[in-house]
Amino acid sequence: MRKGRHLVPRLAAGALLLAVVTGCTTRRFAEPTREQILEAILPSSVQVVLERDGTRFRSASGVVIAARPSAQGSECFVLTSGHTVNRLSGLEEIYVLFDRHRGAGTKVPATVLAERETDRLDLALLRAQTARCVAARPGLRPTALGEAIWVIAFPWGRNMTLVSGIVSQINPDGPGDKGLPPKLMVDASVSYGASGGGVYEMRTGSLIGLVEGYGTARVTLGDATSPRYISVPVPGETYVIPLASIRQFLDEAGYAGLLGGAARGQTARR
Repeated sequence: MRKGRHLVPRLAAGALLLAVVTGCTTRRFAEPTREQILEAILPSSVQVVLERDGTRFRSASGVVIAARPSAQGSECFVLTSGHTVNRLSGLEEIYVLFDRHRGAGTKVPATVLAERETDRLDLALLRAQTARCVAARPGLRPTALGEAIWVIAFPWGRNMTLVSGIVSQINPDGPGDKGLPPKLMVDASVSYGASGGGVYEMRTGSLIGLVEGYGTARVTLGDATSPRYISVPVPGETYVIPLASIRQFLDEAGYAGLLGGAARGQTARR
């Protein structure tokens, strides 16, 4: 009987240890690797190109946010910056380049469904017909200060770049902007052509926003008699349009269902 009494606590301790080890193993296997996260988010990042008479004159970055079945394969919805497609004459052709993470990509004609370029919002929604449509997964929780992120974009209209950083500021415009969702700033450096690029959580690969723009500094060239100036990006001052603002834009444009429901804590403040 004495041996039996000692056996019970040993079995209980063994079961507890097995549960702990199994739980740790489950969590370890459940968490995706960096390679798996990048493999999932890279196809959702696209390049937007504008041409006139067959010649490119403007380019930007974009993110696939939704796909719907169609007779041609998929009806693909892409978000980019509003200033990219604003004030066009109607003689331009708009294209989206899919699979750019693999090289030159697949060039597909696109149409503008909605666009807005104001001091508060700079977004455009495009539609393209293609089977090469992989949508980003929107974040389901509020973005936290210090959150590690990826920014994927096509600076200067060239190849895809992947840069890392953190969310360095939330609501940089201050508390006076009542009714507006909190804006974000990240310290990942970008440059011309990165507007509209996706900003993703590094840990989960979820989309948290789009690149709106970046801070610039004016640099003087030449001498005092004939000065010339250029604006260069300020490292670490990249402004991001958060998902709450994107949802407001889509709702007002009549496409509220494309991005799903709002994350808790990300709704507009009244």
